[in-house]
Amino acid sequence: MTNVTPERPGAKYIFVPKRVFFEPDALHYRLGQQLYDRFKAEHIPVALTGSHNRVTGIPGRTPQEAFMEAKRTLVVGVRKGSEFQTCKPSAHYQLPLVTSCPGKCEYCYLLTNLGKKPYVRVYVNIEEILARALDYINQFLPRETIFEGAATSDPIPVEHYTGALKKAIEFFGRQSHARFRFVTKFTDVDLLLDAVHNGRTRFRFSLNSDYVIKKFEHGTPPLAERVAAAAKVAGAGYPVGFLVAPIMLYDGWQREYTNLFHQLNAALPPSTRQDLTFELITHRFTKRAKNTINEIFPGSELDMDEEARQFKYGQFGYGKYVYPKESMAEVKEVMAGLVSRFFPAARVEYLV
Repeated sequence: MTNVTPERPGAKYIFVPKRVFFEPDALHYRLGQQLYDRFKAEHIPVALTGSHNRVTGIPGRTPQEAFMEAKRTLVVGVRKGSEFQTCKPSAHYQLPLVTSCPGKCEYCYLLTNLGKKPYVRVYVNIEEILARALDYINQFLPRETIFEGAATSDPIPVEHYTGALKKAIEFFGRQSHARFRFVTKFTDVDLLLDAVHNGRTRFRFSLNSDYVIKKFEHGTPPLAERVAAAAKVAGAGYPVGFLVAPIMLYDGWQREYTNLFHQLNAALPPSTRQDLTFELITHRFTKRAKNTINEIFPGSELDMDEEARQFKYGQFGYGKYVYPKESMAEVKEVMAGLVSRFFPAARVEYLV
């Protein structure tokens, strides 16, 4: 087991839980027992829970308190389902290694998916999960199957506990007909620099303007540190990608997003630029997320004026509020122009 030390770059933002719940079955796995012993030794309160999907005992008298306490809660469980969720349009399947994230971003789409107590979950049966991934890979040969490791999570903050991400990276490094991708806002990447990835994992970073990060992405590293971590990952030979999301429109947004690309351009080594991807997503919200955000972050300055947005049905059947067509046209012109100007060989996977 790897200990977190303040000297390791990025360790400042590493998740240390206030309390940990274990499914009893998790203790039948070596990793589960190791984690149980570790948290007991570190005097972090440990308790058992019947299911990682229904955890009681997280305190909080108000929605704000309940949310913040959940973000400091770790649940260690066994991933029991044999089927993986699909992950369109960017991958074929989700790889379920972690659920949720210790970050406290006000706009997070998980506020729609995970509700008001989005505690962090890790799974100890990593070998079984990867074996199921291999079943999918073999089932669809000779097609190349793509797996997403961060569809409902950010796996980096808990990597120092589980090692799951490194195991997955090295698993996919051995596969000739599969690829892996994940995205993070966090910067404790040193544990993954020596992984034998063989270029089959795309290591992506979620970026935003300085204003958006400081205003709405609480508990996450600043832009400059994310860019520095991306440069380090690129230096380790990983294919790199960037998720710029959610793109927000405010006074000076064009200038700030231009500055983001200036920083990337200054930091990334030349070897990265021929295999670089961008995913560009504008801010949107659902009615349910808006209500939850207003409960958890009273006084939030997120722009959620429904009258100024266009209502659109999404691929999962629920409606969301997006920027109107005129604003979207401007965003596409500005952001596509920045990619073309700074990284002409890069591929924009989507701009929505």
